[in-house]
Amino acid sequence: MRVFGHIDTNGDGKISPPELQICAGKIGCELSFEEAEIAAALMDSDGDGLLSMEDLVKVVESANDEEKFSDLKKAFNMYEEIEGSGCITPKSLRRMLSKLGESRTVDDCKVMIAKFDVNGDGVLSFDEFREMMA
Repeated sequence: MRVFGHIDTNGDGKISPPELQICAGKIGCELSFEEAEIAAALMDSDGDGLLSMEDLVKVVESANDEEKFSDLKKAFNMYEEIEGSGCITPKSLRRMLSKLGESRTVDDCKVMIAKFDVNGDGVLSFDEFREMMA
């Protein structure tokens, strides 16, 4: 629901193609307006050209395990401190949350990481990140 709320910037309970386009841009993907319209139409269940929370849940739940793993790996890579470093630091978590419109301090991010940091090294590995997202 939080992710949906971040994407639904006008708070109308639906994700429009422009909101989808903006979201893609925030995470480093270029999506033309036409591509956003096509994506919304493919996921839309009631034909209004907008995505409801239920539409988004159906898309996420319909992905097979390989797609889920691949998507999770891509998400992890966006949060990494340095590409290929294999870890998410409090600083890199803060940076990515900021890009998504959520303002947090480095200390806040340390607390968030500590909840899932199984080995206590102060950073999240991919396996720890996967557990956090489960």
